[in-house]
Amino acid sequence: MNRDYVLLSRAGVITVGGPDSCFPGFTSLAIQSAIDEASKQGGGIVKLDKGTFEITGPIRLIDRLTFTGAGPETILRKSDGVRSRFTVDADYGELRVEVADGSGFRVGMGIQIYDESQQWGWAESKATITSIDRNVLHFDRYLVRDYNSDDGGTVTNACSIIEGVEVEHVKICNLTIQGNKEANWPTGGCRAGGIYLHKVNNCLIEHVTVEDFHGDGISWQITEDISLYRCVVRGCTGSGLHPGSGSLYTRVNECDCSDNGKSGLFICWRVQHGEFTRNTFARNGDNGISIGHKDSDNRFSHNVISDNAVSGIYFRPEKTSNGANRNVWTNNIIENNGNEEVGYGIYVNGASADNEFKHNVIRDTGVQRQKTAIWLAEDVAGFNLAEDIAQNVRGKVEEA
Repeated sequence: MNRDYVLLSRAGVITVGGPDSCFPGFTSLAIQSAIDEASKQGGGIVKLDKGTFEITGPIRLIDRLTFTGAGPETILRKSDGVRSRFTVDADYGELRVEVADGSGFRVGMGIQIYDESQQWGWAESKATITSIDRNVLHFDRYLVRDYNSDDGGTVTNACSIIEGVEVEHVKICNLTIQGNKEANWPTGGCRAGGIYLHKVNNCLIEHVTVEDFHGDGISWQITEDISLYRCVVRGCTGSGLHPGSGSLYTRVNECDCSDNGKSGLFICWRVQHGEFTRNTFARNGDNGISIGHKDSDNRFSHNVISDNAVSGIYFRPEKTSNGANRNVWTNNIIENNGNEEVGYGIYVNGASADNEFKHNVIRDTGVQRQKTAIWLAEDVAGFNLAEDIAQNVRGKVEEA
């Protein structure tokens, strides 16, 4: 331990990066070593220097941690992708897998294990390699499914860049994540993301850019009190933002989620009592905002939802008891969404009830993509659209 480290750690700040830092090295190993040291102190501040860090495994957060860069020039860049089929079935509860070719894998590398039948949603297994014995990879988290080698069983190094699991009181700020999607394999948003949070309470993410991740940009599942402020998520192959699985009290303010492959904001299951204010959801490959299963009692105000490939706001199909109910939408601009074949400002494709729309502008400005302003399925109930329909809508208003 050098003298500078002793002085900085007394102030609660541990630095990573350049030769004069507490933990020299522009690698995920150096970052994780600093976080592990902070854990011994019960938390604190880990600060990264300017420069590009090579990320081979997920940076795992701890309680009461501020994880900060020095601004946008602090870059966490995902290492190139590695993949191999496995040759022996990988079974539930195991901590090893035998692959056809282990030469590209390294200790500390994040991995995902799956087969063709169990590849998306919660079916993938995620872990970090702890040791390698020829073509046998040993890792630190138990497999969550039985994976069949004859069903396309595969191991890749697709993983989150920053990961928080069962932690609280965390801040992530002042840095850029580069996903290097062209050289990586995809990963699903329920178990990974450029930033991924699972069973996390009280986390602030601010002034962070996530770009070109081969999956969802920022995903948080089974959480409470997650706040995003002035973040940019762009060019990811999945959705920009993915709150889900019973996440409560989410706040997303002044963020830009544009040019992603799927939705700008994919509100998954049971996202409730959230606030989404003054954000931009533009030019995404699916919808600006997708909302569905029990996603209720949220507020959306002063957002710009424009130029998305299908719909501005899409309510997914649900039965009456599971609809996206009692959401309030005020002062949003919903314009120019759609493509040459279809285009909707608001498309409600299933039972939802008692959504209130006030002072929204729903329009096509002349590009002739958003052909239908509002489309409502037959079993929609109690939608309050009167004011918007009377004053601010340009385009057709239709019911099934």
